[in-house]
Amino acid sequence: MTAVRLDSVTKVYGNGDSSTTALDRVSRSIPRGRFTAVMGPSGSGKSTFLQCAAGLDRPTSGSVRLGETELTGLKETKLTELRRERIGFVFQGYNLLPALSVTDNITLPLRFAGRAADRAWLAEIIRRVGLDGLLHRRPNQLSGGQQQRVAIARALVTRPEVVFADEPTGALDSRTGAQVLALLRQLVDELGQTVVMVTHDPVAAAHAHSVLFLADGRFVDELLAPTADQVAARMTHLGEW
Repeated sequence: MTAVRLDSVTKVYGNGDSSTTALDRVSRSIPRGRFTAVMGPSGSGKSTFLQCAAGLDRPTSGSVRLGETELTGLKETKLTELRRERIGFVFQGYNLLPALSVTDNITLPLRFAGRAADRAWLAEIIRRVGLDGLLHRRPNQLSGGQQQRVAIARALVTRPEVVFADEPTGALDSRTGAQVLALLRQLVDELGQTVVMVTHDPVAAAHAHSVLFLADGRFVDELLAPTADQVAARMTHLGEW
């Protein structure tokens, strides 16, 4: 029941004396149907982990699998198709197209793939994320929280195996951010969705089933059923590993 697996993944940027090792022989399995948060100090490799796990960047060495599919050897065209059809993305900046309506932004991945929307599933995710009554609006007519809900619905519309979220509440106020995080947890608990979230916020991480801690490009700890205080306490000791 593994959604994503990394085996001995190393990512090095640059060459020679100026090179930087962002990930150092990382091996990790991400379980299906769980909400997993990834935390670490600045420069720990969080974003690089997400990019390699999601097929957005290729590791220098090692293996990345989405289910049974090996990503590291795929040609770019196949990798693009895989990301579009089997992976969902939610970013801090929403990445909505301003000229499109809410509905058109949500269904954009399907249009790129040349697929018709499953109307029952589209109606279900729109209801789940709380966008009823807003479908004909443009992004500039929505609040930040509403825009992020559109981004979450867009990430779900293809029924992806994994949703990767990169600081999804970073641009939101605390109340709106808590609502978005509660929505992500609900999607996992009620629909069985797999979510992997990179965050620097202990409060955000506390919504996950487990938190993985990165330091100097390696996973050094894990916390199950986390609270915000427990996460914050672990973060203060990461420099000791």
